[in-house]
Amino acid sequence: MSAKTETNASPTFYLVEEEAHDHGDAHASPTPLGFWIYLMSDALIFATLFATYGVLAAGYAGGPTQSELFQLPLVAVNTGLLLLSSITFGMSMLEMQAGKAGAVKLWLALTGLLGAAFVGVELYEFSHLIAEGATPERSAFLSAFFTLVGTHGLHVTFGLIWIVVMLVQLNQRGLSVENQRRMTCLGMFWHLLDVVWIGVFTFVYLLGALQ
Repeated sequence: MSAKTETNASPTFYLVEEEAHDHGDAHASPTPLGFWIYLMSDALIFATLFATYGVLAAGYAGGPTQSELFQLPLVAVNTGLLLLSSITFGMSMLEMQAGKAGAVKLWLALTGLLGAAFVGVELYEFSHLIAEGATPERSAFLSAFFTLVGTHGLHVTFGLIWIVVMLVQLNQRGLSVENQRRMTCLGMFWHLLDVVWIGVFTFVYLLGALQ
């Protein structure tokens, strides 16, 4: 009788033990630490690009200057799009904490649309500059400008791909522990891009327009 009871109880015991082990692994995951290290390395890349732009910003080589090229109203609209996307992503994180998967996907999709609009405006700006002959090889200033702003735009594009993948994962697995961890990493990445863009808007566009 006792052997039978022990046999019947063992599957439940192992199931509980396995679930506890899985939850322990999820909470002890090295992903957040590793992602912080990645973000710091990415921040160093942008710091190097900012420093390079600061050195080369006056190298016009007889070409157009910042004040002659930059359209501040357009850049201000683009800045508003990216900052608004940061707010919508924050709303998705709040809904995630409330356990509302549908609302999370809605706010995340809206974040993606705003990010896509930001990239679209940036591509329009680049095409307009190139059409006017302000290409990267025209001067050191333009080379540094296209490299800095283009690198940021490329990061936003990667973020948009990540958002699409995240939406697929949310549809498949819901608000699992793994998906919540991925959402947290995506949020840190997206907010870093906002911070970098504030630096670009201030250091490149605003100061450039004043020269």
